[in-house]
Order: sequence, then C-alpha cells, then structure tokens
Amino acid sequence: MTLAAQIAKHFREVHFGGNWTDVNLKDTLEGISWKEATTSIYSLNTIATLVFHIHYYVGAILDVLEGKPLDASDKLSFNLPPILSQDDWQQLTEKTFTDAQKFSDLLEKLPDSKLWEDFSESKYGMYHRNMLGVIEHCHYHLGQIVLIKKILLQEHS
Repeated sequence: MTLAAQIAKHFREVHFGGNWTDVNLKDTLEGISWKEATTSIYSLNTIATLVFHIHYYVGAILDVLEGKPLDASDKLSFNLPPILSQDDWQQLTEKTFTDAQKFSDLLEKLPDSKLWEDFSESKYGMYHRNMLGVIEHCHYHLGQIVLIKKILLQEHS
C-alpha cells in the first residue's frame, strides 16, 4: 500500500469507521436531530457548528486535490449557515460525508512523491503535513462532538 493510500485509509476511518480509536464521525452523528445538533451547551460550539468546521477544512483541501486554488480563511471556518430544519441538518451531514469520500478517493490516488511537495503555497507546508493535519483536526473535533452528545443525552434523559 502506498503512503498516500495509507493516509487516505486513516482519513476514511475517522469519517466512516474502522480506526484504532473505534470512534468515527458517521456513527457519532447517527440519530442526532437538527435540534440537538444546534443546541448550545454551556459556551461550547454546537455539534452542527463543529461538523461545519470540520467540513470547511476538508472542503478547502478537496478543492486543491481537484486542481482548484486554495480559497479558505480560518475566520470563515465557523460561519455555519442557519440550520432551521432536519432537512438543513441532513444536507450538511450528507455534504460532509460525500466530500469525505471524494477526498479519500483522490488522496488515495496521489503519487507518494506529491506528498513531499508544497501544498498550494510553501507557507502551508507539504501535502503530507496537510493530509495528516486534517485527520488530526477531525479527531480533535470528533472528541468534542462525542462529549457534547453525551451531555445532551444526559440532560434529556
């Protein structure tokens, strides 16, 4: 297995399952209603905001993998459009998982030599750094989502 394929496997696993931690985004979001996803607990981000934030960076890197320019700004990464219905929530999660699959498919096909090239611009480091970074980012916020979900379920039982 190539290094790029191995990294793609890790990316896929944090989204769809089978990783070492046995926690993934798809299973964690299963059964969460739009009202739960948009419920604010203490001063924490909502689950919906965190899903949007995770996807924001995946989407930005996906654009580059598709040959488009990098067009993202950290200050926009939490700008979740309003989620006012179950349909809105479903659209966000479906887009998140559709793009995650596209991302992992494109990453898997990268030649390993590409991993050692600059990602978009040298100030962003190499592809390798960005691919591992987005996986770490997903795990970090997935942990937050898991905790928020537990709090929500505890408060509603």
